[in-house]
Amino acid sequence: MRLLRSAVLYTALALGANAGFADTAAVEAMRDGDMKKLMFHAEPKPVSAVPFTDPEGGSHALSDYAGKYALVNFWATWCAPCRKEMPSLDRLQAALEGEAFEVVTIATGRNPQPAIDKFFRQAEISNLPVLLDPNMALARETGVLGLPVTILLDPEGREIARLIGDAEWDSESAIAIMRELAAGAGS
Repeated sequence: MRLLRSAVLYTALALGANAGFADTAAVEAMRDGDMKKLMFHAEPKPVSAVPFTDPEGGSHALSDYAGKYALVNFWATWCAPCRKEMPSLDRLQAALEGEAFEVVTIATGRNPQPAIDKFFRQAEISNLPVLLDPNMALARETGVLGLPVTILLDPEGREIARLIGDAEWDSESAIAIMRELAAGAGS
């Protein structure tokens, strides 16, 4: 498998591919299990500038995460698949802490703060932010039609991949993909 990854990466580089293509080519070969649902776009897509908030009312935007890869997960407390995958997102963030990578979780729709707090406590979520899109404005603008949906942003703040549905984000394949991308962001 490692030989295949190296062959894909070096082939892309030999063909004069840009860094973004080389990253995509390398990680495409690493997709296994749930990560096969992570669909990379042929061209990066611009993302919405619609703001979202934190529990204290602070305003945030997807552009806040420029300079690193960001895995942006749209979820809700009432969504069973969201609740199932959230601990694995927490473990992914813990595994890649300090790298050019961040997991960004945005509760979209009606998610009362006490319900979020209770869920985070029960599921022992300690590495993820609590961010809110209460009117679903960002989710709608981003084309989120159901939950969960996760988008991957490159360091330029563009969407490069999307996964619809839940996934095991702390799988060997997911960690390898995100680590490979983060390593490329630092070079």
